[in-house]
Amino acid sequence: MASDSQIYHFDEVAKHNHKKDCWIIISGKVYDVTPFLEEHPGGMKTLVEHLAEKDATDDFNDVGHSDSAKELMEKFYVGKVDTSTIPEQPNYKLPAQTTPPSGQSSGFVVKLLQFLLPLLILGAAFALQYYGKKK
Repeated sequence: MASDSQIYHFDEVAKHNHKKDCWIIISGKVYDVTPFLEEHPGGMKTLVEHLAEKDATDDFNDVGHSDSAKELMEKFYVGKVDTSTIPEQPNYKLPAQTTPPSGQSSGFVVKLLQFLLPLLILGAAFALQYYGKKK
C-alpha cells in the first residue's frame, strides 16, 4: 500500500484512462486497477469506460461489492485525490410527481374515459343515423 502522503490532482488521475493504464477514484482514494482489468468480474469495459475519469464512489457503492472485494482493492491503492479538484458531477433527479386535483387518482379518470368515450361515440352514430333517415 502506498503512502497516504501522495496526493493527486484529478486531472492527473484522469489521464490514466485506458486498458494499459487505468486509475479510478473511490471514496477519495486513487487505485491503479490496471493489473486487475482482466480479472474484474464486470469486465474490463466496466472499469475503463464507466469508472475512469470520474469519481466512481457512487457507482462502486451501488453495485454492493463484497468485503473481500474491498480488501482486494487495498493492494491497488496508490494515494489520495485532492477532492477539491474533482469536477462536480451532474445530479439527475426525476421530476416530482404531482397528484391530480380533488384527490382523484389518474387511474380512475382513465377508466372512466375508457367507459364513457365508446358510449358517446355510439350515441353520436345513432343520432346521425336517426337524423339522416328523416331527410
